[in-house]
Amino acid sequence: MSVRLLCLRHGESENVVAGASGALPSAELTERGRAQAASAAPGLRGISRVYASSAVRARQTGEIIARALGLGDVAVLSGLVEVGIGRFEGAKDASVRTRTAEVLRSWVVDGELGQAVGDGEDGHAVTGRVAGSLSAIAVANPGRTVAVVGHVASLTTGLSSLCGLGGRVWGAPLPYAVPFLVEWDGRSWHCAAWPGECPV
Repeated sequence: MSVRLLCLRHGESENVVAGASGALPSAELTERGRAQAASAAPGLRGISRVYASSAVRARQTGEIIARALGLGDVAVLSGLVEVGIGRFEGAKDASVRTRTAEVLRSWVVDGELGQAVGDGEDGHAVTGRVAGSLSAIAVANPGRTVAVVGHVASLTTGLSSLCGLGGRVWGAPLPYAVPFLVEWDGRSWHCAAWPGECPV
C-alpha cells in the first residue's frame, strides 16, 4: 500500500548561522527558524503523524508543526540525523566546508559512496540509515500521509539514492522548512519534484 511522506529540512538553526559544520545534534532553532516551522504547518494539514531526526533543531521543528496541527508527540528516529564528519564536527574552517561539499557531490552526483569527510561517515552509512528510517516509517503507516523532518545533506544523500535523483538536485540545496512529496508505492520510492530544482 502506498505511503506519502512530506519531507522537509528543519528551520534555520544556530549551527548554520554560526557557520559550524557537521551533525551538531544539540544546535537549536533560531527565532527565524521557529517562525519558518510555524509557517510550514498549514501546508501539512491532513498528515497523521510527524517524524523527526533526534537532533534538537529537527525535533523542535517537528514539535512546532505537530502542536499547530493538533497532533500528538513527534516520533524521533536517530537514523535521520545529519551527516557526521568525525573530528571536524563543529569546525568553522572554510576548507572543511569545501571538503564537505566535494564529498556530498561525489555521493549525490557521481554515486561514489565510499568517500567521507575526515573520519566521519561515508555515503554507504548515510544512505543505509536514512533508507532504513524511511522504510520503517512506510511500514508503520500504510495508506497514510506523514511529515518527516530531517537535514539537508542526509535527506539529499538518502533520497538521491532511493529515488534515483542524482545530479538533478545538485545545486538546489533544500530550503528551510519547505515540504516536498516522497512516495512509496509498495515497491519503490518516488520523488517527482525537489524544492529549488531547475526544470530540465
